[in-house]
Amino acid sequence: QVQLIESGGGLVQAGGSLRLSCTASGRTFSNSAMGWFRQAPGKEREFVAGISWNGGSTNYADSLKGRFTISRDNAKNTVYLQMNNLKPEDTAVYYCAARSRSTVLLVVTTEGGYDHWGQGTQVTVSS
Repeated sequence: QVQLIESGGGLVQAGGSLRLSCTASGRTFSNSAMGWFRQAPGKEREFVAGISWNGGSTNYADSLKGRFTISRDNAKNTVYLQMNNLKPEDTAVYYCAARSRSTVLLVVTTEGGYDHWGQGTQVTVSS
């Protein structure tokens, strides 16, 4: 059974940093695109960042460029999201996603492009 387990969420003051981790079990995703999404209260889930199978290509939501960094360690079957200069509007549940279907895309930016999802980790940024 495939599982994606997120960790690293919590409460942080505005301007602070957090690093989220997502570790996969049940199969390796070292050949798969992976990504992060988030869902704020009362809003739809939105794309945050995506990374290619080898980490060579990344993509970010325009509003987050320069503050968030996605990376991965295939030896650990883990993808990370470093979040700096956090703002109250970054408050959301953050979800990790992985694709298992083959694709010509290096980075996947849409929800429908992913096959596996974690349960999410809460990030709360206080003002």
